[in-house]
Amino acid sequence: MKNKIFKNLDEQIQILLAKGLTINDVSKAKEILMRENYFFISGYRHLFMSSNKENYFIDGTTFDELYGMFLFDRKIRNIMFKFILVVENNLKSIISYELSRKYGYKEKDYLNPKNYIQDAIKDRQVKDVLNKMKRQIRINGRKHTATMHYMDNYGYIPMWILVKVLSLGIISELYNILKLEDKLVIADIYKIDIETLSIYISLLANFRNICAHEDILYDYRTQRLIPNNKYHKTLNISKIDDEYIYGKNDLFALIIILKQMLSNEEFHDLIGEIGYEVDYLDGIIDVVPLNRILNRIGFPDNWRDIVDLD
Repeated sequence: MKNKIFKNLDEQIQILLAKGLTINDVSKAKEILMRENYFFISGYRHLFMSSNKENYFIDGTTFDELYGMFLFDRKIRNIMFKFILVVENNLKSIISYELSRKYGYKEKDYLNPKNYIQDAIKDRQVKDVLNKMKRQIRINGRKHTATMHYMDNYGYIPMWILVKVLSLGIISELYNILKLEDKLVIADIYKIDIETLSIYISLLANFRNICAHEDILYDYRTQRLIPNNKYHKTLNISKIDDEYIYGKNDLFALIIILKQMLSNEEFHDLIGEIGYEVDYLDGIIDVVPLNRILNRIGFPDNWRDIVDLD
C-alpha cells in the first residue's frame, strides 16, 4: 500500500504548478495553503479539471479561482448552517410543546414508552431513542446553564429544555417513534405529509453535520432523495429516465426543504444571501461557466424563481 508523505509548502506549490495551475503570487498562495490546508483547497480542483480522466487544470485556471471556489463553499455552508439552525430550533420547540401539552413535561412523562408508537416491531427502536435521551440528560444535565438551573431548583429537566441539548439526528429519530396522531399534528403545522417530513428532518440532520464539520458542500449528494413536489414541476426541472436531475438529493433539495420549513421572510433572506455569493463567484471565476458550477451544485438555471413560488 502506498503511503502519502508530507509535502512542504514549496512542494505543494510545485504540485499545483505541474498540474497546470497559474499562481500569480506564490507568497500569498503559500500563506493561504498554510492557513487553510492544501488538502482542503485541492478538494475543489475537480471543478477545474480539463477532463474527468486527466488530472490537469483547464488552461488559464488560477490559484485565485481555486481558492475563490473554496471560499464560496465556506460562505454557502455558513449560510445554510444558519438557516438549518433556525429550522432546528423551530422543530424542537414544536415537538416539545406538543408532547408536553399532551403527555406532560417531566422526565417520567416524555421518557415513558407508552407515549410513543405502540408496535412490537418498533419496541427496540423506541427504547433506543429514549435511552439516547436519558444519556443526554446524564451527560449534559450539569454542563448547560438551563439544564443545571432546572435540576437545582426543580429537580427535573422539562422537555422544552432537554431538546436544546438533543442533536437534530436524535430529534429525527424522536419524530419517527411518535404516535401517528402526534406526527400528523406536527406535520400539519408545516403543511407537509408525515413521511415527507420524516425524510426532510433526516436530511436536515445530514446537511447540518456537513456544514458543522466544514466538509465540501457544494456538490454533496445525500443517499436519500426527497419526494417529487410542485417545486420540481413548476420550475420545469429536466428529467432523465423520468427522474428530476436537480433538487432530489443535492443542495437544491435542501433549498426546497427550507422553502417549506422557514417563514417567507426567512426564506427570502436565505435566497438573497446565496444569490449574493453566486454573483460574487461569477465575478472571480472565468474558466468555468457559472451555469456549469450551478448545475454541479444541483441548481437549475432558474433557481432564484423558487423564492416567489407559493
